[in-house]
Amino acid sequence: MRLKNIIFLLLFVVIFTSCEEEFLPEISSEPPEIVVEGYIEAGEDANPPYVLLTRSSPFFSEINLNEFDNFFVHDAEVTVSDGTNEVQLQEFCLNDLAPEQQEIAAELFGLDADSLAVNFCVYLDPTFSIMGEIGKTYTLDIRAEGKTLSSSTTIPEHVPLDTLFFTDAPGEPNDTLRQLRGFITDIPDQRNYYRLFTGINDEAPFPSFNSVFDDGFFDGLEFELVIPKAEPADTEASINEFGLFVVGDTATLKWINMDKDHYDFWSTLEFNNANQGPFSSYTRIDSNIDGGLGLWGGSSISYYQIIVE
Repeated sequence: MRLKNIIFLLLFVVIFTSCEEEFLPEISSEPPEIVVEGYIEAGEDANPPYVLLTRSSPFFSEINLNEFDNFFVHDAEVTVSDGTNEVQLQEFCLNDLAPEQQEIAAELFGLDADSLAVNFCVYLDPTFSIMGEIGKTYTLDIRAEGKTLSSSTTIPEHVPLDTLFFTDAPGEPNDTLRQLRGFITDIPDQRNYYRLFTGINDEAPFPSFNSVFDDGFFDGLEFELVIPKAEPADTEASINEFGLFVVGDTATLKWINMDKDHYDFWSTLEFNNANQGPFSSYTRIDSNIDGGLGLWGGSSISYYQIIVE
């Protein structure tokens, strides 16, 4: 039966390609847009507000490491306001930092050692003049390269994890691998949006392949979550080990609540990444940036550590 399916698929591809004319999309002549990725957090160990500014690139263009620096937007005027206080973010680039400062910055922004070869640049507030507070709305205004961009985000109420515990890995008994689970008590009668990062030992937490979800199926209930270990995109972990934790390691979780615009951005981006291929349809990634593309997202956060046992 498996052989028949393979033969059918091959015949389908041959017939499909022979009946269709080659499609060559037009290369856009429009100038690149400014792409924003910015965050403001409230909670324990929250980062100060920071913003990455880059330029969009045509879909069929080639990108190499030598040209990567040219995608960053420099000398922009970036301000964040909570309606009462306002701060202008300052631009910092890796090449301006000492080696030990570069290592700290790489850990903060989840960069690996290879990324340090790129002059990574970010706008942030080194004075910590404005820090995120739950319930507040924060506006972002950007003036760069003759363009004006703006956005706003609200930091939602935080719904903490109630408990965390490990269970046996699914499938055959295994003495070295465990599955992480947890409970939350969702706030009733309001839509809540969540995102989850995980890391092990000294590794900074980073998001799993499907890191965002809402409470559409468990509004107001105590709900049990399966929490997978985030795996790098180039991981070689087997299907029997994927998402599981190794006994003896220390697991770190970054638990995030976000507003709807923040959720919609990551939800559409992750859906699009998960539906690649010749027969898939393109999903337009949501943006909450007026005058540009990308995200200005507020989050309420908490961190948890638990030894795998």
